[in-house]
Amino acid sequence: MITGKILRDAMISGANNISNQRTRVDELNVFPVPDGDTGTNMSMTIGAACRELENLPDDCTVAQASKCAASAMLRGARGNSGVITSLLFRGFSKALKDKTNAEASDLANALQMGVDAAYKAVMKPTEGTILTVTRLAAEAAAASTQTEVPALWDEVLAAGQKALEDTPNLLPVLKKAGVVDAGGQGIMLVFEGMKQVFDGGEVIQSVEVVAKPKVSSNAAGKGVFADDLMKVEDIKNGYCTQFLLHKDEGASVTRLRAFLESNGDSVVVIEDDDVANCHVHTSDPGMMLSEAIKYGYLTDFKIENMHEQFLARQKQGKSLEKQAAAEERAAAGSADEFVYAAVDPDQEYGFVAVAAGEGLKSVFTDLGVEAVVSGGQTMNPATEDILAAIQSVPAKTVFVLPNNKNIIMAAEQAQKLADRKVIVLPTRTVPQGMTAMLNFDPGTSADENAINMMAAADKVATGLITYAARDSEFDGKTIKKGEIMALENGKIVATGNDITKMTYRLARSMKKKDTQFITVISGCEISDADAEKTTDLVRSKCGGNIEVSHISGGQPVYYYMISVE
Repeated sequence: MITGKILRDAMISGANNISNQRTRVDELNVFPVPDGDTGTNMSMTIGAACRELENLPDDCTVAQASKCAASAMLRGARGNSGVITSLLFRGFSKALKDKTNAEASDLANALQMGVDAAYKAVMKPTEGTILTVTRLAAEAAAASTQTEVPALWDEVLAAGQKALEDTPNLLPVLKKAGVVDAGGQGIMLVFEGMKQVFDGGEVIQSVEVVAKPKVSSNAAGKGVFADDLMKVEDIKNGYCTQFLLHKDEGASVTRLRAFLESNGDSVVVIEDDDVANCHVHTSDPGMMLSEAIKYGYLTDFKIENMHEQFLARQKQGKSLEKQAAAEERAAAGSADEFVYAAVDPDQEYGFVAVAAGEGLKSVFTDLGVEAVVSGGQTMNPATEDILAAIQSVPAKTVFVLPNNKNIIMAAEQAQKLADRKVIVLPTRTVPQGMTAMLNFDPGTSADENAINMMAAADKVATGLITYAARDSEFDGKTIKKGEIMALENGKIVATGNDITKMTYRLARSMKKKDTQFITVISGCEISDADAEKTTDLVRSKCGGNIEVSHISGGQPVYYYMISVE
């Protein structure tokens, strides 16, 4: 017997389990057309229930827990797989109505009622899918003689897993792609998560992926990335259309469903007393919505262009093959600094910066830059170097910070050659690049970030302490080879022979009334002791209201870089 708390926790555990592994399920999706991602859709569907279930008290009944889940899933169901998942759990709600606790036989009945509802809701049920997996699992539960829920659920999982492994034999498209059914795999992950609680274990916790690795090249040529399963022209009804219908009194959803079936395919309609969740693939979403609005008002629209989705997946499939080849070269000892990575659909933004010196590379890495290209004033990287770095970052949009005016054009050329969206931020100095990174906002659009990051970078003044490479004359003044030069925003403002004095004097001259921060970045020829001494002098000469800090940059050419903002 299980209580409402156990059922509540089991459903939360199942939701978290598929959420944690949704990408793996997404990569299996091949059938019938690429209408979104199966793992993501199922995860978001049951995740909608998870949020509501977490608010239930520990003394809730199984009836309350199952009704709460079913209601939330009905409204939050996404895609074919999500709608079918919601129907399965609606069976739980019906079978457990008015019950305080549930026996093993109650769960067996709940599974069967959910499967029956799912088969009825689908216009043309196809075997070899989530429907088959759950049907055979429910049949095993119905035939079981187990009286304890954990033992019953073991039989459910065994039958479901056997059915899942058999799906390629029922659907040739799965066998050709070398995968099992995505929806079937998804529901098994949910059931496995529930098992952990039924067995007396802890709820599986949701895992937040902070820095997701690039997508695995193991998926190349398989599942959704198999390039010979279908052609884009095979998709006749190209818009996956879904909406919630809040029914007028007396409205006949049966008539609406008949209309959807006559003008589209992959129709799934589920309803309760107030709301119907409608899913259809159609060539004319407007016609579907115009008909539906006759039966009530509509909310939660989702219209996706499956032609675009299909072509995007084809492109990603090619990229995964390229990634696999690059990884093989790297494993064989290739000298390539950057290894090609396919775009990860879950990673919105990534960053490439150009910098010289291990210290500066570490700073940019700490700021979130994934690929740092070695380069600077006297070692400008080639376009192909920047391109290789860009294409090693698995983000949909990659920001590039050249950090030198002589590198901007090469970065812009790499932008034209890249196979993903690239935004070049024309940072002219390392301090500008650092400030730009500090002003990135992950919650803002790419274009807004580009504007805001450069607006912040343009407010940074950069001072440089370096040496004259040859005898020369500048502004009527003779400069001898080896003489120390102070530059402010690229312009020579002073020369001398004492590096420390030149540094603190430059910092003091760059200070303005509104200056808040001065950062002293020491180069590879400056010892830690000298750098700290110089930083202390800058701190004492520039007043107590300005925050002065030191970074060991390790850069060549420049004894010191000074950032003033």
